[in-house]
Amino acid sequence: MADEYIIETFDLIKRYPMGRQELVALKKVNLKFRRGEFSGVIGPSGSGKTTLLNIIGSLDTPSSGSVVVLGEKVETLTPYRSAQLRRRHIGFIFQTFNLLPVYTVFENVEFPLLILKVPPAERRQRVMAALEWVGLADREKSRPNQLSGGESQRVAIARAIVKQPAIVLADEPTANLDAENSYHILDTMVKINQELGTTFIFSTHDEKVIRYLRRKIKLLDGAVVADKHAQPSGRET
Repeated sequence: MADEYIIETFDLIKRYPMGRQELVALKKVNLKFRRGEFSGVIGPSGSGKTTLLNIIGSLDTPSSGSVVVLGEKVETLTPYRSAQLRRRHIGFIFQTFNLLPVYTVFENVEFPLLILKVPPAERRQRVMAALEWVGLADREKSRPNQLSGGESQRVAIARAIVKQPAIVLADEPTANLDAENSYHILDTMVKINQELGTTFIFSTHDEKVIRYLRRKIKLLDGAVVADKHAQPSGRET
């Protein structure tokens, strides 16, 4: 099939200048992701996890090599085309939530649809459906300062999925949450993955997240040192 792999990296290298030297954050990374995967890039801080997600999400570009996302070569895209790829096809979830404090929960989730110029009636339907998915339909009029950390992250998930993207990139999404909220978030993302077919790729070193992954890609000093499929074990009992 033409879309068997929706993400592919070929000899991906990322370098950052540091004075007269340079830091090599990624070293010839070759990976392929199928539609509907629930996978994670794991490894210690500084191993290149976030850099890899940023390049897949077209927030950054390779120093050399190539990255193909949904048929688009990231390194050849103009800033406009990169923005279009993100707006239409990629959802982002960060550890810091990044909610707009002056907006209500509804307005925060609605924001990506405003950018896409979705008609008002359809926006309302899709926002409420996304809030139902994360169990927060009754908090649509609340503001971020009225939410717990777990609720804030669930709003961030709703915002990421409201446009029904093909790919969701989650960078340490449980870093600021306690265990119970982490499990609630992970259960929600598994449900979205299974019922909508959304591809999830995590960057994490959280053992709770790792237990849920169906594929574990280990990075060490910018290089892939392991890539294994596994049966997820879910919550600790």
